[in-house]
Amino acid sequence: MRAEPISPGLLVAHVADAIDRLPRDRRGAVAIDGAPPTRTDDLAEGLVAELRLRGRPAVHVAARDYLRPASLRLELGREEPDLFYTDWLDLKAIDREVLTPIAPDGTGDVLPRLWDPEADRAYRAQYVHLESGGVVLVEGSFLLGAGLAFDLTVHLSMSPAALARRTESALSWTLPAYQRYAEEQDPLTTADIAARCDDPGHPALVTRD
Repeated sequence: MRAEPISPGLLVAHVADAIDRLPRDRRGAVAIDGAPPTRTDDLAEGLVAELRLRGRPAVHVAARDYLRPASLRLELGREEPDLFYTDWLDLKAIDREVLTPIAPDGTGDVLPRLWDPEADRAYRAQYVHLESGGVVLVEGSFLLGAGLAFDLTVHLSMSPAALARRTESALSWTLPAYQRYAEEQDPLTTADIAARCDDPGHPALVTRD
């Protein structure tokens, strides 16, 4: 694999070009996967704006708004990296409220956020209707290899040293989870598009030889 430097704006355009190649006669689902310091949210927001300019509506769904209730995800402790990896994200809810509705026989009504982890209660969010040709951008951690049906997958990676340096100290206990994910899912090679983001302001597009 080779890493070629690319600006954040050109990375947005590169991913948008790939999304534009998805069929326009149906809705699509795109995963933007990465640890929080890689700024998956910035890429998602950039894509929402770019795709709308291209006449393609897009909805940004953050995985952090689809966590399981605290009583479930913290049942065996607040700082368990293995459970953080396998049990915090409500995969069934993402499938039910985001991916199933955009299937060919779905309603097109997507719930952009479900659970407020700070208040530990459901958001009072309204459903957003996505027209045919529209795209849902699901961004967050541990999205690949989880059984979710995406039409395109994007992974933003950091070296272990960079991730440790950019992760706030209160969350350093999560680092083994990201290492386990990298080893088990190998997202750098399994994602359709991958970029190194040791410095999110100066990403590098990963190409396969």
